[in-house]
Amino acid sequence: MKKRLYSKIPLSQTIVALCEAKEIYHIVISPGSRNAPLTIGFTAHPDMHCYSIVDERCAAFFALGIAQQLHTPVVLVCTSGSALLNYYPAIAEAFYSDIPLVILSADRPIERIDIGDGQTIRQKNVFENHILYAANLYSEMVLKNDQADPKIIKKQRESQQYNEQEINLALNTAIIDNGPVHINVPFYEPLYDKVDTSTVFPKNKLVAYTNYQISDILRDKMLTTWNRAKRKMILIGVNPPNTLDQACIDYFAKDPSVLVLTETTSNIHHPSHINSIDQLITSLDDEAFKALQPEVLLTFGGMIVSKRIKAFLRSYQPKEHWHIDPKKAYNTYFCLTEHIRMKPILFFMEYLKDTALVDSEYKNSWISIREQRRERHKAYLEEIPFSDLKVFETIFNLIPDYQSIQLSNSSTVRYAQLFSLKPTFNVYCNRGTSGIDGSTSTAIGAALVSKTPTTLLTGDLSFFYDSNGLWNAYIPKNFKIILINNGGGGIFRILPGKEESDTFSTYFETKHQLNASQLCDMYTITYHKVKELQTLKSALNTLYQHNNKPQLLEIFTPRKINDRILIDYFKHFV
Repeated sequence: MKKRLYSKIPLSQTIVALCEAKEIYHIVISPGSRNAPLTIGFTAHPDMHCYSIVDERCAAFFALGIAQQLHTPVVLVCTSGSALLNYYPAIAEAFYSDIPLVILSADRPIERIDIGDGQTIRQKNVFENHILYAANLYSEMVLKNDQADPKIIKKQRESQQYNEQEINLALNTAIIDNGPVHINVPFYEPLYDKVDTSTVFPKNKLVAYTNYQISDILRDKMLTTWNRAKRKMILIGVNPPNTLDQACIDYFAKDPSVLVLTETTSNIHHPSHINSIDQLITSLDDEAFKALQPEVLLTFGGMIVSKRIKAFLRSYQPKEHWHIDPKKAYNTYFCLTEHIRMKPILFFMEYLKDTALVDSEYKNSWISIREQRRERHKAYLEEIPFSDLKVFETIFNLIPDYQSIQLSNSSTVRYAQLFSLKPTFNVYCNRGTSGIDGSTSTAIGAALVSKTPTTLLTGDLSFFYDSNGLWNAYIPKNFKIILINNGGGGIFRILPGKEESDTFSTYFETKHQLNASQLCDMYTITYHKVKELQTLKSALNTLYQHNNKPQLLEIFTPRKINDRILIDYFKHFV
């Protein structure tokens, strides 16, 4: 059995030992010199799963994908200087999506900052606006025996105690509050020395969870309001799969006074739920909006994609808006009345047993309208030519069951909202900041640890923006990418004020003629392409028949008709 080695620097030993104590085992490392003590410590640990990703921005989203699937913190390790700043987009996404990341940034000692030393920036609290906790550790010199001055030894002991306290606090915060934390770790040289036994034994401070309960007064008040209301709306945003058990879902389906609206990213399904919100509320007039306006709005889950439902609820506000979340409640509709700091499943287990089914026409009337809209949806799709909308219909019909679907942002996630996806899909998207910058990297990190095969469904700008995400050795053989290439940022073509001009096509739409074939050659990904509906179905079948190598299917759609087809789609419901 190979003998385990440790970095000679006690601070590195402390960090690795406390990560182990808290069962944090996935470590994404970007190469560098200043972070060598951490790299040595983690890679020499037999239980750590270490991944080497050169591009720090991609590394951070890759880690985000792993943490998204495992629901446990993933560690990022980088060298000093600008390397750290490249983590920021993924940190912001983790902050708003409640995904636990631990950022370990190596640094110079404090006296080396702002004196002209190379690869040195002000790293202290650099993420302060988008971080749950920032620990700025004390640096320490590795002393030889003949340098063991009692005063220095005392100072080292105090530093060790402080560092242990800060590391424990940061790691526990990431675990309890599900979000990113930053630990800045200054190291003196030498950086590469190793020892074969640990010289420190840090104390692990146990994770302490806080259990919130609703007061009896508030509970009784909410129950009274709920049991009297004839129009109640439940709006569900981003959720991981299995957020609710089937009993909760079935119970709400029985209540005729409860209308449940779900988004593609909610991962909650029932035949009575409204799962294409924009399809339902597009073209409603004032009278219809007033009929839809709820007395009570109950929300849970993360960010809502639909701009239309946000606009509706801001204009036709409920009397009560309750948000169920253990951590935060955004006042998205400017009418928040209660924030219940509990996990939704725990809240409903406590709450549902005392609710009553209320006689009402609310649910049935809107389900009837939904059925009419679905018929118009089907009829419109039968008559349109090859386009983005037609492609998405075909894709969602032919992707096999039991897939994890990673959606890129902008057009892709919005098109997905228009369709009834299979309940066997697990759907994910970086909706915390809704950026296009890390979709590919996130999907690959997620695919690496997912228990189900993963497909990334992405647009061209998102894919090419994050093409460095393919630069790693961890892409699973059964990983699929479906790339819809419409030659630019097609979402901008449907926005008000669009005009056909060089300025628009260059600076908004960002027209291009790129394709993914050479990237696939470089990264040894099997490449397929289609430009027409007749070959799309067979290409999708071929894509899922082979799992010996990552596959990419590039679908070229006509750039200039997609906007008209989508705009006419919504007019079709008038």
